[in-house]
Amino acid sequence: MPGGHLTYEDRRKIAEGLTEGLSYAEIARRLGRPRSTIGREIARNGGPHGYHAARAQQATGWRARRRPHPPSGSPPTADADGRDPRAVRELEERLTERFGGVPTMAARVMAALFTSDTGDMTVADLTERLRVSPASISKGVKWLEHVGLVKRERDNRRERYSIDADVWYRAWLVGMRSMTLWADTVREGVDVLGARTPAGIRLQTASRFFDLISADMAQAAEHYRQTFSDAGDVTPRPR
Repeated sequence: MPGGHLTYEDRRKIAEGLTEGLSYAEIARRLGRPRSTIGREIARNGGPHGYHAARAQQATGWRARRRPHPPSGSPPTADADGRDPRAVRELEERLTERFGGVPTMAARVMAALFTSDTGDMTVADLTERLRVSPASISKGVKWLEHVGLVKRERDNRRERYSIDADVWYRAWLVGMRSMTLWADTVREGVDVLGARTPAGIRLQTASRFFDLISADMAQAAEHYRQTFSDAGDVTPRPR
């Protein structure tokens, strides 16, 4: 039922929705569940192309048996800094939902790294924290590496993934490049469609908008670089 644990019937409907090509949001609406619940369920059980209801049900039971359960009614145990683990997990979920345009698993990895005190984790750390397979972690990290938001380092024989203080600066640069590509493509479209046609005029308006946004983003990035780099707080490394 809504708000409780997913049942086998819920998982069967999720599988049917994926087969139909429905979005996570539409599947969540049909089940009366938060989109984040559906996203986590699919991500931890094979992803959109490998999700099977029976296998997901079995895996959930296996994880439940492995997970230690505190006595009923007992409050969650705070960590060494007095933080409520449940509140931390909820924060990670909210951050995951706010990373618009980022694949679900990449967003979950990013949220986990961002909320960790060290800012770095191994595959084993992330697997345990997010309760997904190493393959899922690898897929999320690969996307984050591609856009320059995560660094991969060797720790003895293990790979360690990390973020640093200038991660948002580099994310901003990624956004700037995206805006620039949009502006360039739209300008090319004007030449293809004709500057005096209704479609061409529409694209010219869009081009001016993207140019304006790109200029504002560049100005903000330069202000950030000068303010924090000069203060010694971060060392931006544009990629």
